[in-house]
Amino acid sequence: MLPKELLLKAYRLMMTAKAMAEIYDANRQVCKYVHSTSRGHEAIQLATGFLLKPCDFVSPYYRDESLMLGMGYRPYELMLQLLAKGDDPFTGGREYYNHPNIRRDNYPKIIHQSSATGMQAIPTTGIAQGIQYIEKQNLIDYPTPPVVVCSLGDGSVTEGEVSEAFQFAVLHQLPMIYLVQDNDWGISVSSDEARTMDAYEFAGGFKGMERVRINGSDFTDSYKTMEYTIDWVRRERKPILVHAKVPLLGHHTSGVRKEWYRTPEDLAKHAVDDPGPKLRKLLLQQKGITDAMLDAIEQEEKDFVAREFEAAVAAPEPDASTVTDHVFAPCPVKEEKGNVAPAGREKVVMVDAALHAVEEILQDNPEALFYGQDVGKRLGGVFREAATLADKFGDNRVFNTAIQEAYIIGSTVGMSALGLKPIVEVQFADYIYPGLNQLVTEISKSCYLSCGKYPVSCVLRVPIGAYGGGGPYHSGSVESTLATIKGIKIAYPSNAADIKGMMKAAFLDPNPVVMLEHKGLYWSKVPGTEEAKTVEPDRDYVLPLGTGKVVLEASEEAVDNGESLCIITYGMGVYWAKNAAKQFAGQVEIVDIRSIYPLDEDLIYNTVRKHGKCIVLTEEQLRNSFCEALAGRIAQHCFSSLDAPVQTIGALDLPAVPMNMILEAAMLPSADKVAARIAELLSW
Repeated sequence: MLPKELLLKAYRLMMTAKAMAEIYDANRQVCKYVHSTSRGHEAIQLATGFLLKPCDFVSPYYRDESLMLGMGYRPYELMLQLLAKGDDPFTGGREYYNHPNIRRDNYPKIIHQSSATGMQAIPTTGIAQGIQYIEKQNLIDYPTPPVVVCSLGDGSVTEGEVSEAFQFAVLHQLPMIYLVQDNDWGISVSSDEARTMDAYEFAGGFKGMERVRINGSDFTDSYKTMEYTIDWVRRERKPILVHAKVPLLGHHTSGVRKEWYRTPEDLAKHAVDDPGPKLRKLLLQQKGITDAMLDAIEQEEKDFVAREFEAAVAAPEPDASTVTDHVFAPCPVKEEKGNVAPAGREKVVMVDAALHAVEEILQDNPEALFYGQDVGKRLGGVFREAATLADKFGDNRVFNTAIQEAYIIGSTVGMSALGLKPIVEVQFADYIYPGLNQLVTEISKSCYLSCGKYPVSCVLRVPIGAYGGGGPYHSGSVESTLATIKGIKIAYPSNAADIKGMMKAAFLDPNPVVMLEHKGLYWSKVPGTEEAKTVEPDRDYVLPLGTGKVVLEASEEAVDNGESLCIITYGMGVYWAKNAAKQFAGQVEIVDIRSIYPLDEDLIYNTVRKHGKCIVLTEEQLRNSFCEALAGRIAQHCFSSLDAPVQTIGALDLPAVPMNMILEAAMLPSADKVAARIAELLSW
C-alpha cells in the first residue's frame, strides 16, 4: 500500500482536475478556445508527474493537464493558457490549452509542444539523443542521470514519425520513456477501425524496446510501475514503452463533444474505470479516512478552482504590439568579419570550403556534431562533403543515420534544447519533403510559440539543383517551398568564400538555418562556373545571412545613358547571368542575394532604382515561385523608378527535371536564354 499522504495528494488533484473540467464546461462562452481535459487519464498522469525530477524532460500531449498538476503547476497557470491570456507562462496567449513549454528552476523541462499528434516523438527523442551525447563526451557530469518522457495518445502511434523515433531510440539505446495513454479513441475513430494492434504490441517489433502494461486508471498500479520504470531508465539508460489503458470520460475537445459520436453504452463502460471513485474506495479502506473527509476535499478543490478561474478570467489580454516578438532569437553575427581572401593561397572548390568550415566548427566547439545519410566514416557524404570528418572526430560526433529525413531534421529540436549545436544533412533537396512536418510544425514555430525559451539552433545542409543528367529526383530546387515557412533562415551561397563564411554564421546563429548548396557548383565542373572557386577565407571569417553582393557592376556611362539593367539572382543563376553579361559590356549589373531569408531588400531595391530595368533569375520552375514573389515586391517598392515591367526568368513549369541532358537543357535557364532576355529588355 502506498503512503496515505501520497494517496490523499493524488485524490485532491484528481478532484482539482474534475473541478477544472466542470467549470470549463459550465462556462463555454468564456472558454471559447478549443481545449481538452484529462478526465479519465488522471491516475497515470499524476503518478508520472509526481515522480519526475527537475533534471528530467517531459513532452506532455494536449490531454495531459493532470501531468502538469502532478509536477506542481497551479490551475491558474494552466487557465491563463486556456483563455489565451497575456500572462500565460508558456506561450503568452499564442497556443492552445495544455501546450506547455518551460525552463523553470526546480521543475522538469518541457520543449515546445505542437498539436500535431505524434510529431513530438522525434524532437523528444532528440533530447534523449542529446543527453546520451553529453554523457559520452563528458560535457556535463549529471548528479542524477536525466530521463526523457514522451507522452502520446495510442492513436498517434500509427504516425510514421513515431516509428522513426522508436527506431532511433532502440538502435542507439537512449534513456527514453514513451508513455502511451490508450483510451480507445482518436476523435471519432475507434481503436478497432484504426489499428490491428495496440502500442504495446506494436513496440514488440522494435528489437531493444522494453515494454510494460499499466492499468492507467489505478493510481497504485500507475505509481508503482512508473516508479520502477523511471528508476530503471535512470540506471540502465535504455528505452521503454509504457502502455497505460485509460478511460475517456470527457469530450475529445470542447469542439468535438462526446455525445456526437459515442453511444450511451460506450460512455457507461468508460465511466466504470473513473480513477477518482477507484482511489476514493481505496482511501476509505485506510484507517481514519471517512466519506466526510473526502467530500470536504472535493468541495475545497471546487472552491479553489472557482477562485483560480475567476482570477484567470480577470487577467489581462496580450498586448497586440507583442504579436511579432520572438520570431527569431537575436543573432550575434551582425557584420562581415575576418579575412575573406588571405594572400598566397590557392583557390578551392566550394565543397572543400564547406568541408573545412565544418571541420573548424567541430574543432572549436565540443557541443557541435554532424549527422545524416552517408556522412559517416565509410563514405563521407555522396558528394564528399564530409570526407575524413568521422576519422578525425569519431563516430559519436560524425555519424550516419538511416533514411529518416524526419528524424534527421526533427531531432535537432531536442538537441538544441540541451545547448548542443547539430549540423545535419538531407542528402538531396528532392528528399526534404518527408522532413517538412518537423521543419514546419516543430522547428519553425518553436521560438515564437515558446516566447523565445526554445529557439532551435541547427544547420540543415541540403545539396540542391541540377548538375547535368541528375534526373527527376536528384536535380530539384525547393527554395520556394522553404521560403513559405516562417521562422527559418535560408542561405544559398554561390562560391567557396561565401559558403565558408555563411556556414560559420549559420552555426553561430541561435535559429534554424537551411544551407542550400548547389551540387553543380560544388566542384565547378559545370561549364562556366570556374569563378565558384575562390581563395579560402581564414577560419575567423564570417558572413552574415541577409547580406547580398554586387558581383558585377555596370559602367557609370551606361547607367547615365539609361542603357543598363540589373539581374537579381543566386546560386547557379549568378553564372548564367555573368556569362550572358559578357555580350553586353558595361550594361549589366548583377546582384547575388546569397540568402533567401533574410533577404537584402535594401540592396535589391537600390540597385533596381539605379537602373530602372530588372530581371529576376532563378533555376526553379517560375510560376508561383520565390522569384515571382520577389518581382512583385520590386514592382511595389520601385514602381516610380521602373522603365519597364520587372522580368522573370526560370525553368519551365514541369513537374520534374528530365534525366536526358537535352531535355534538361530545354527546361532550365542558360546563359543564352538570359542573354536573349537582356537584349530584349535593353531595347525597350
